[in-house]
Amino acid sequence: MSPIPGDPVIEVKNLHKYFGDLEVLKGIDFTVAAGEVVCVIGPSGSGKSTLLRCVNRLEIATSGSILIEGQDITDIDADVDALRTKIGMVFQRFNLFPHLTVVENLKIAQRKVLKRSKEHADEVARANLERVGLTEKSDAFPRTLSGGQQQRVAIARALSMEPDMMLFDEVTSALDPELVGEVLAVMRGLAEDGMTMMVVTHEMDFARSVADRVVFMDAGVVCEEGPPGDILANPQTERLQQFLRVLT
Repeated sequence: MSPIPGDPVIEVKNLHKYFGDLEVLKGIDFTVAAGEVVCVIGPSGSGKSTLLRCVNRLEIATSGSILIEGQDITDIDADVDALRTKIGMVFQRFNLFPHLTVVENLKIAQRKVLKRSKEHADEVARANLERVGLTEKSDAFPRTLSGGQQQRVAIARALSMEPDMMLFDEVTSALDPELVGEVLAVMRGLAEDGMTMMVVTHEMDFARSVADRVVFMDAGVVCEEGPPGDILANPQTERLQQFLRVLT
């Protein structure tokens, strides 16, 4: 059953993460509701990507809890594979299989994880390639695509698993500036379709125009959060004011 819009689907409670003696996350609390777009901003090293990776349990939290649709993904007995089927994740680097064609990249996890038939997986893959505007590239190999096209394939691959929510980890930061727009356009379309999204980004225009809420992190803590019109236009802390000045 799909989450009801407005219901919490990601709940982060008193999350701490250490790498050795270094505390990267220092008691993070926040919630993402079904259908909400939350953009997480902040300087490099603030803990944004670590937080995102903890939500998908690519990193193991040191303490605290993360509930995905009410189930604690940090629990030692959690069915992590089942919970991950609810979460699509797109990385800074595209992580496509270079020896597989574009459409095969979209089909492999469907076949292995969801146990879909070849025909069903192919149908879903091609529908999602159309969604990101890459129908004509279905039989191409990743090395023949631009960075923007590869990132759109990565988004289509995540969508092919039919997740309830999508996580984006600075997905435009490795792209040439002229290719950023095509990826952000796909993400805008997902937001318009009601996809729940948690987006770590430095794209302030995207956060301003698409996000329902902006979360500003610095030094492992959430310093401010709220609607983008408040957070970006009227920052309350000196640290966020300084961060935004650097970007303008």
